[in-house]
Amino acid sequence: MKVKTILVSQPQPTIENSPYIQLKENLKVNIDFRPFIHVEGVPAKEIRHQKIDLTKYSAIILTSRNAVDHFFRVAEEMRYTIPNSLKYFCQSEAVAYYLQKYVVYRKRKIYVGQRKFEDIVSLIKKYKDETFLLPCSDMLKPSIPAQLNELNINWTQGVFYKTVVSDLSDLRDVYYDVLVFFSPSGIDSLFKNFPDFEQNNTRIAVFGNTTVKAAKEAGLRIDIEAPSPKTPSMTMALDSYIREANKR
Repeated sequence: MKVKTILVSQPQPTIENSPYIQLKENLKVNIDFRPFIHVEGVPAKEIRHQKIDLTKYSAIILTSRNAVDHFFRVAEEMRYTIPNSLKYFCQSEAVAYYLQKYVVYRKRKIYVGQRKFEDIVSLIKKYKDETFLLPCSDMLKPSIPAQLNELNINWTQGVFYKTVVSDLSDLRDVYYDVLVFFSPSGIDSLFKNFPDFEQNNTRIAVFGNTTVKAAKEAGLRIDIEAPSPKTPSMTMALDSYIREANKR
């Protein structure tokens, strides 16, 4: 069956040269964007119940832009003045760059990994005397605390924000040829919003091993999968599949 409509379970890209725009123009398909999940901040009161006192930490481990936003939000709610001496360990350049939204970059001690969490572990090793805080979501990968525990450092995990299922009830009677997922949470949201969902002719596209696993466990048929050696990005995988499907 031909592909004419696609729903991507993420916010609409803000960059002008998004690969999705190119995909839409090149293949003449309609692409909509709708986050299946969203993030909600945990109030400072709840964070205090986690026995977290921001004054006790000399270093912050930041794994995402959400972590950056919610650390500074909580600091403001707690009326905590962040000292210039605080060290920031950022998982990637994108996270470190985003930090500039809140601090004067050149005046802070910022340590940057390449992309994966493993990249900043080697940096953290060099500062074992620091007291680390990891502001994170309620869905932190188990591998992250495991790696930090192996370092024998003084660190604390704080749930500063939560991943919440978005209300998709307005989509109940809307049909798409392809649904695109990037996380197990997206799959979970689909079935929490539509417990009676039947795939039928809807193609399911998934990105990443954990999303593949979640989709299979939910009984979904996976039609498009990325990354792969030939299609390292989701847009490339969609392009390849749609060109083949629309030839028929």
